[in-house]
Amino acid sequence: MNCIIVDDEAMARAVVAKLSENIPDLDVIDQFSNAMDAIKFLNQQTVDVIFLDIHMPGFSGFDFVQTLKDPPRVVLTTSDKDFAIEAYEYEAIVDYLVKPITPERFEKSILKVKGSMAKQPVIANKEEKSSSVGQELYINIDRRLIKLQFDEILLIEAKGDYIDVKTEKENYTVHSTLKKIKQKLPEDIFLQIHRSFIINFTKIIDIEDNSVLIGKNVIPISRSNRPELMRRLNLL
Repeated sequence: MNCIIVDDEAMARAVVAKLSENIPDLDVIDQFSNAMDAIKFLNQQTVDVIFLDIHMPGFSGFDFVQTLKDPPRVVLTTSDKDFAIEAYEYEAIVDYLVKPITPERFEKSILKVKGSMAKQPVIANKEEKSSSVGQELYINIDRRLIKLQFDEILLIEAKGDYIDVKTEKENYTVHSTLKKIKQKLPEDIFLQIHRSFIINFTKIIDIEDNSVLIGKNVIPISRSNRPELMRRLNLL
């Protein structure tokens, strides 16, 4: 089995790597101090197991698991006992190791991983819904129907009982809700990243911390929506 270790603490990574040496058929092929580098690696490589810390700066272990489209088996490594119940809500997570990790407990975890692999494959995330039929959307402005091509739309912002539809040339205020227009948009290019914003993520110029830049608009990313955005991006 191939595995990677994702933990922001060098000593914690070294401990897991040392424990792995005692398992004849377990090979550590790489180690990462942050989630983003690990995600980039997994976009290019496949592994059997991830040893994953829960508490990492800016991106928790749970965020990390949600980001992966087809996650391998995950063994959480943490000093915090309080997230065990939440951990088992994730199909990919097969064990929960509390630091300091003993060799005996580590070996039991590997047996759980092997048992899971023999039993059935991890269930991948649900496939994206198919794109909407057509390439345009009609909006009602002052009793006129204005046609907008999907690729013209930069973002949609909720403002009370109205939404602002922003394009590269114009902004349109429409009496509607974010939920209603979301149902009309193709999910292969549009994504809700905040309770008040849907973006055309093909128009993203930059991502920094908890916001994205589209045109001249800086849009916040909510913590719950960040994993899906990161999963959609073609990271290098």
